[in-house]
Amino acid sequence: MIHNITGKIDFIESLRGKKATFMLAMSNTDTANIEGITQAGIPGKIYLTPTLDSEFLTTGEVRSLGNVAATPKGVPTPALITRAIHLLNPFSNIELINLGLEKLPKIDYFKIHDFSIKPSGSISDGANIDAQSLFQQGVAFGQKYKCKDDYIILGESVPSGTTTAKATALALGYDASKNFSSSFKDVPNDVRENTIQDALKNISLNDDIFKILGSISDNMIIFNAGFILGLNNSTPIILAGGTQMVCVLLVVNKILEVMQGEIETSNLALATTSWIANDTNSDIEALLNMCNFTINSYYADFNFFGSKHPALKLYDDGEAKEGVGAGGALVYGMINGLNKEQITKQVEEFLK
Repeated sequence: MIHNITGKIDFIESLRGKKATFMLAMSNTDTANIEGITQAGIPGKIYLTPTLDSEFLTTGEVRSLGNVAATPKGVPTPALITRAIHLLNPFSNIELINLGLEKLPKIDYFKIHDFSIKPSGSISDGANIDAQSLFQQGVAFGQKYKCKDDYIILGESVPSGTTTAKATALALGYDASKNFSSSFKDVPNDVRENTIQDALKNISLNDDIFKILGSISDNMIIFNAGFILGLNNSTPIILAGGTQMVCVLLVVNKILEVMQGEIETSNLALATTSWIANDTNSDIEALLNMCNFTINSYYADFNFFGSKHPALKLYDDGEAKEGVGAGGALVYGMINGLNKEQITKQVEEFLK
């Protein structure tokens, strides 16, 4: 039920039955305000997506809006999958990382790590991020963070994040034009590619790496690159996500190249969904192989074939695919004894 993309199955098997802290990194970028570029949320309220995702993940309620966020085609947020896993086999802790939200989630008791970071600008105009400072904040957070459990599962919620991720990879010189996924089944190439091309006009490959990142990336990617390096392999961590999370690794890789550094990756892995692993419009394995280091990566053999709910069928048709740590949550659930039928039934309960 869990398949390798790269590396060996041994890493994930070593975590079977162990306790996990689930962390959700959230941010907004004005890139998401470009019409037609993302369907990760409600039109006109895309900025609320990470807020609503975190509220539902932690409490089972959406408090900043009346309903669970869904795409214009009716695809409900992948937060339903992650929440379902949490109800069936709870994470020991859920912690949130605010990396620049327009609206804070209305929750109590759950730890929110806050760094007074502002949402980033649109990459078409220059994202206006102090990338070096943000990266250093990530490093410092990783160095001082003490995990209460055996390992960390790190997910993200960043609307239009696949666009900023692709732009980041291209700006850093990776040959990745055909490898990045989208929240859409049919990628809105005109809108996305025009945005990326506008963004690339603002930088040069000869620019300092942090100048490039500050113009063309997003807060989640930059901060988490620092977080990974700050942890320095001290705590096992699973990056729960698709091509956005691989972009974090590509940034780590490029920073290490520039600084002539190395990274030990025995405690670093990535877990995603089958919808990403089998996506014909992207290639996560090719992206992973662009790094100079190797990590263990996996996907959960999960789908909604057994469901009759039309909204969930859209996942199997290629819409949505990943987000809010869904792939990592599914892998966590499966190594702790959950099966496809249990997970599907719990997700369906949310949609009654």
